[in-house]
Amino acid sequence: MVEVRNIRKTFGETVAVESVSFRASPGGVFGLIGPNGAGKSTTIRMIMNIFRPDSGEVLFDGHPITEHDKNRIGYLPEERGLYKTVTVNEMLMYLARLKGASAAVAQKRIDEWLERFGLAAWQHRKIDELSKGMSQKVQFIASIAHDPEIVFFDEPFSGLDPVSSDLMRDTILELGRTNRTVLISTHIMEHAEKICSDIVLIDRGREIVSGPLKSVKEEYGHRSVIVEFDGDRSIFDAMAGVRVIAGYPRYVELRLDEGFSPDTVLASVAGRISVQRLEVTTPTLHRIFVEQVGRDAVSHELS
Repeated sequence: MVEVRNIRKTFGETVAVESVSFRASPGGVFGLIGPNGAGKSTTIRMIMNIFRPDSGEVLFDGHPITEHDKNRIGYLPEERGLYKTVTVNEMLMYLARLKGASAAVAQKRIDEWLERFGLAAWQHRKIDELSKGMSQKVQFIASIAHDPEIVFFDEPFSGLDPVSSDLMRDTILELGRTNRTVLISTHIMEHAEKICSDIVLIDRGREIVSGPLKSVKEEYGHRSVIVEFDGDRSIFDAMAGVRVIAGYPRYVELRLDEGFSPDTVLASVAGRISVQRLEVTTPTLHRIFVEQVGRDAVSHELS
C-alpha cells in the first residue's frame, strides 16, 4: 500500500503540488487524474523519491521508502527513458537486472511480454528503430519485467493507437486484479473511467475530487438523459426543466431539474422528432472533470 499525506512541492515561487493526500491499496487500479500541468507527474516523482516533498510524507506499507522498496516498484515515466543505441532485449534485461531479477527469470518474462505486445520480431532491433508507440510499449514492459509489487504508470497511453490502447488497458486491469498496488496518471477521462476503481482529481496542484469512482459519480453527478433522435435538435434548447449539456446532430445529453423525469422529456418531444433511444445514465467522468475543473478555473480567474 502507498499512502500520500498532505504532500507539498514548490519550485521557486511556483506551487506545483499543495496538500495532496490519498491511499492506493493492492487490488484495483488507482487513478491520479487531472489536466496537463496539474501536478500529476510531480506527485509521482515525490512518491518515487525523485523529488523530496517540501512538507508531508509518503509511506510504503506504513514506512518511508527504503532501498528494498525500490526493487519492489515498477515505474513508467511520462518521458522516454530508453538508451537508443542498444537492442530492445538488452535494454529490458539491463533494467530488470538492476531491479534484482535473475537473468533466467527476466528473460522468460521479457519474451512473454514482447510476444504479448506484438514486439517479438523487434527483440534484437535497436531502440532508435522503434516507432513512438513501440517505444511506449517497450518502456511499459521495462516497468514490469522484474515482476514488481507496486507499479506507477505516468500517462501510459501516450503515443498508442486504439488497438494498442485497448491492449494496454486490459493489461493494466489484469495487473490490478492481482495483489499489486497499481497507480496510473492520466488526463484522458475515458481511460480513467474504464480502468480505475478509485481516483483523486487534482488541478493546479490541489485536490478537487477524490474517492471510489462509483461514489464520486454519485456525489458529483446529476441525473442525465441521453436522447438519440432524428429531427431538429433545437427542440431541446427551449424545453422547460431541461438543460442541454452536450449536443450533437443526432443525440443530446440532458440534465433534468428536480421534478422532471425522462417521461416528461419523452412527452415533450412526442410527434415532433423521432426518438431512436432514450437512456437514463450517470454522468461520465469526463463531464464531472469538465464541470469541477472548469468551475475551479473560473473562480481562480475571478479571484
